[in-house]
Amino acid sequence: MSLRPVKEILSTKPTLEGAGVKLQRAFGFGKTKEFDPFLLLDDFRNENPSDYLAGFPWHPHRGIETITYVLAGEVQHGDSLGNKGSMTAGDVQWMTAGSGILHQEMPKGDEKGRMHGFQLWANLPASLKMTDPRYQDIPSAAIPEVTEDDGTRARIICGEFWGQRGPVEGVAADPSYVDISVPPFKKKRIKVDVARNAFAYVFAGEGVFRDASQPQAVLTESGADPNAAPVYDAKNHSLVLFDRGDEIVVQAGPDGIRFLLVSGKPLEEPVAWYGPIVMNTQAELHTAMSELQSGKFIKHR
Repeated sequence: MSLRPVKEILSTKPTLEGAGVKLQRAFGFGKTKEFDPFLLLDDFRNENPSDYLAGFPWHPHRGIETITYVLAGEVQHGDSLGNKGSMTAGDVQWMTAGSGILHQEMPKGDEKGRMHGFQLWANLPASLKMTDPRYQDIPSAAIPEVTEDDGTRARIICGEFWGQRGPVEGVAADPSYVDISVPPFKKKRIKVDVARNAFAYVFAGEGVFRDASQPQAVLTESGADPNAAPVYDAKNHSLVLFDRGDEIVVQAGPDGIRFLLVSGKPLEEPVAWYGPIVMNTQAELHTAMSELQSGKFIKHR
């Protein structure tokens, strides 16, 4: 087995989206090759209702899939096909925008005013850019959770992991999307298909992801070994981008670590991107924008 070296650790950037929602962007609108087939990851985490209640009013999508994972609060949604509903803590919605859809997402806090969730965008290959739109709404209870002997927990949203398969199926990029919690000071080796691009997004606690070229640093209750080589330190709001290899190693800090581990097969196709519409060529992008203005954007009802 070969460990995946860490290519880069990125910190989120404060971003304003929708009608004025304050969120943290882990990546997006750039570096598509390194994250292929993924395009964007937003962390919408807030305890001040005035920073999120304006929500994301009606807007279009074409050529991508959007994955919304709610940890706290509620997101009410509706679309141009007549679908509507709400997501609460632990729920997932996987929307295939395909040929085009108009929808809105309106967050509401929990009883303490807290709102927390993630939205990940996955690209669609050219052959499926104009496929029929569809939803997969997954309640929290349908998401399998595995707890290992050392206390490490994993919620498997999509893909196969530790003998369980996530409930989201039929996604073009064949991704793996797992919510992993590692207890304090524990070290965990996790297999990742060598043919996939992969990243970890840390949203609680902290830890280290060892570079394959470095000696292992040992974390104990007295801290890291001062004689060890430098290690990567991933804290809350950190995104860890991995290079190729068969597995990653993560060692949790004193408060443990919780992160999303996401991987997918690269599409290796050109990307023409404008806001919520992602095509392969500028001509296709121009057509999409023209259809949006002329009322011909929605192909399937």
